[in-house]
Amino acid sequence: MKFQENIPLKKYTTFKIGGPAKYFFTAKNKLDLLKAVQEAKIRQLPLFVLGKGSNLLVSDKGYRGLVINVRCQKISVKKNIVYVEAGVTLGRLASLALENKLSGLEWVAGIPGTVGGAIFGNAGAFGGSMRDIIELVEVFDTESNIVKEVKNKECHFGYRQSFFKKNRHLIILSCKIKLKKGDRHDIKKEMRECLDYRATHQPQNPSAGSVFVNPKRYSARELIDICGLRGRIIGGAQISNIHSNFIINLGKATAQDVLSLIKLIKKMVNKKFKVKLEEEIIFLK
Repeated sequence: MKFQENIPLKKYTTFKIGGPAKYFFTAKNKLDLLKAVQEAKIRQLPLFVLGKGSNLLVSDKGYRGLVINVRCQKISVKKNIVYVEAGVTLGRLASLALENKLSGLEWVAGIPGTVGGAIFGNAGAFGGSMRDIIELVEVFDTESNIVKEVKNKECHFGYRQSFFKKNRHLIILSCKIKLKKGDRHDIKKEMRECLDYRATHQPQNPSAGSVFVNPKRYSARELIDICGLRGRIIGGAQISNIHSNFIINLGKATAQDVLSLIKLIKKMVNKKFKVKLEEEIIFLK
């Protein structure tokens, strides 16, 4: 297969930060994706699977392996079951649910990610999460070269965790989602409320979303605020004045600027509260 070379990854992340991928490939269907994975194995290339690039910080030096941008877009509805491939955006999925009067996805409105990424990190908001709606996930096991199905219970979904996050050799291809019949007006109203909340309570500058998972019994945002770090700037990156668990790109931020802020936050929070914050975002280097 022919891969593109030295493609700037900042164009493919919501942070708008990151150096080039040595090799880059856009998979428009599952067969392309499987072929690209096999080619990476033959060439012994490190491999990273990319969706919309949210929850991701890419090193300024880039990535020395192959980045596969998953754009597999098939989606279909049968009664209250939705079959959806990993590259479908959450926005498109939510719109389809609304069109078919299906409830259970209202909370995803406004999240800039793909279905595959949402499953990988068990995305959630406003009391809902992927764990609540997933029936089964189709994956490709790069160790055994087998495509198989993983049922909901086998996904081991937890707070921003999944079986796939801990087993990177499993590449998410598609899934089946089970929703409930609802009233279109009510579904649309709840989606609008989610969108409005995000517009007023989350920064609109380029970011990777929430930087840290919330520790037990605490809110990461509140801990950061009490430490007086809201609005702190290093280089071109800033701890958001709107929501301090977001680090934003003011325009020319580098990955190192963001990492310096992350290091500062973790140090100050641990010093003041004896709490070790854990990153939600992934650092690709």
